Amino acid sequence: MTRIVRRALLALPALLPGPARAEGYPARPITWIVPFGAGGITDTSARTLAQRMGQLLGQTVVVENRPGAGGTIGAEFVARGAADGYLMLYGSQGPISAAPSIFPTLRYDPQRDLAPVHGLGASPHLIVVPPSRPWTTLAELVEAARSRPEGLTYASTGIGTSPHLAAEALLQSTGIRMAHAPYANGTQGLNDVIGGRLDVMWDYPLTSLPHVREGRLRALAVTDSGRVALAPGIPTVAEAGLPGAEMVPWAGLFVPARTPAEIVARLAGAVREAMADSRVQEFFNGTGTVLWPEMGTDRFRAFLAEETPRIAGLIARSGAQAR
Repeated sequence: MTRIVRRALLALPALLPGPARAEGYPARPITWIVPFGAGGITDTSARTLAQRMGQLLGQTVVVENRPGAGGTIGAEFVARGAADGYLMLYGSQGPISAAPSIFPTLRYDPQRDLAPVHGLGASPHLIVVPPSRPWTTLAELVEAARSRPEGLTYASTGIGTSPHLAAEALLQSTGIRMAHAPYANGTQGLNDVIGGRLDVMWDYPLTSLPHVREGRLRALAVTDSGRVALAPGIPTVAEAGLPGAEMVPWAGLFVPARTPAEIVARLAGAVREAMADSRVQEFFNGTGTVLWPEMGTDRFRAFLAEETPRIAGLIARSGAQAR
């Protein structure tokens, strides 16, 4: 083999299509898939981070909504995308940890097809009921459900979503049952609770607190181990007498598997730096979200290794499965 041919063969891989190289990255806009509808907390959170990340990376980060099937449509789109650093996913409990147990025909494997980049944060739910109901404490709600098996109804944004998982955490820790009313849109479910057509909902402080303050909803508890800074007067589930009913929705940044480690590190650094921005912090403080600036790639991967079996067990005991 001549020296010229040998050099040509060695150079060949660089000429063939394959994973993007970190050098010169990013050279064009990055698309960030939000697997839920526009206007919700996931969407607004992604857009807030995307603006700052784009400034740090020197390229626009474009948020694109691909909602449906509990977030799995958008997650599958990213899982099947090119591992070149130009496609990201705003992942959460549902499409990452719950989906494999919920959807028997799921066409992606979160552990195999998606790579964690960085944890973003956690935002607890408030357990809210209509003011027309007599319950003023979580214990009273539980007792009402115990005396009327499956007579009470709760709203969620779909099987496997964080409101559904938070509800199951309470139901399984107490042994009570309620009828589940899944909605495609969280606002619709919340409106039916406000209107008294349903009994209870687990919802984000961002959307439920304004109604609580104006008397259209009554908040019974927070699903975290600590109180929400926005509403320090609302007790935690443990303080309300039900330790073990905690469930805090989380979010993280993911890319297609096999994305080069150098690009993953670049994106992780941009996320971490974006979280340090005072305007970003102000926005997330206003939503009741606790940011995770220390939840880097390795730590986030370890978190997922514990979280996914926990969620899978919760779903298995509930018997829930998408049809």
